Amino acid sequence: MEILNHFSLKNYNTFGIDANAKQFVGVHSVADLKTVLIENKTKNKFILGGGSNMLLTQDIDALVIHIDLKGKKIVEENEDFVWVESQAGENWHEFVLWTINQNFGGLENMSLIPGNVGTTPVQNIGAYGTEIKDTFVSCSAIKIDTLEMKIFSKEECHFGYRESVFKNEVKDQYIITSVVFKLTKRNHKINISYGDIASELEKNNITTPTLKDVSNAVIAIRQSKLPDPKVLGNSGSFFKNPIVLKSEFEKIHQKFPEMKFYEISETEVKVPAGWLIEQAGFKGKRYGDAGIHKNQALVLVNYGSATGQEILNVSKEIQDTIFRTFGISIEAEVNII
Repeated sequence: MEILNHFSLKNYNTFGIDANAKQFVGVHSVADLKTVLIENKTKNKFILGGGSNMLLTQDIDALVIHIDLKGKKIVEENEDFVWVESQAGENWHEFVLWTINQNFGGLENMSLIPGNVGTTPVQNIGAYGTEIKDTFVSCSAIKIDTLEMKIFSKEECHFGYRESVFKNEVKDQYIITSVVFKLTKRNHKINISYGDIASELEKNNITTPTLKDVSNAVIAIRQSKLPDPKVLGNSGSFFKNPIVLKSEFEKIHQKFPEMKFYEISETEVKVPAGWLIEQAGFKGKRYGDAGIHKNQALVLVNYGSATGQEILNVSKEIQDTIFRTFGISIEAEVNII
């Protein structure tokens, strides 16, 4: 394992931001990871996965450890379910397609989400009515300072909306090395109730959808709305959908009766951040090489040579305008580095 100095991270983040790491090393096994941690105990460290959920606003004055662990396997199965373990460095979308090709159900609604498997529990990623927590069993992680391996159960992960223990109580303390999912082998729970999935299937005259049909529908919808990071730098949805107390929302809704919302509990509603941003006039706007995508207001993009700070400035202008206009705060889903 060679540690490289002054290493460009342009190809290691989906925004395509040209920031540098003071030092960089890729690890391909848990043994390699332990060696790097032991030999560089006193150095500041930055753990890098697929680079899909971060905005680099500066160079990283640390040893960047790129988690590139590969492999997936069935660890247990019965007639109805299968427990599949994936190493942290596997590409998420490729892993989802692999499960679908095996006729394993549960992840199909999360097709085409960028990033690697190891970072999915951190964010409790989700799309079209499903989240990681719905199929998550456990993940293995190594404690950075002691090298102790720990298995985190679903309960220990404290999953919330785009939240987990890894973003809060044990932030920056562990590196996830693999994740286990429990998937269906038969009697799949096909979920087409969210978003445009049903209409996409209807458009293709599909009345009894398979896992592959649902995945294809999700892929088609995402491709129509979201730019390919390989073509146009982005990190998918930049903002979380805000959750508002019903008592507060009722006042806002009186002022903006056309505002979309989803009830998520007896006391809370979720408001689509994309709708708020579009209504505020930001969809398709461009500020030099930083901007908001023309098809999806939730997505901030790098048209070529934008800096992370320029994209961050755009995001702050959006947040300020949304709060002034609607009285609603929206938070970044992307990690600002």
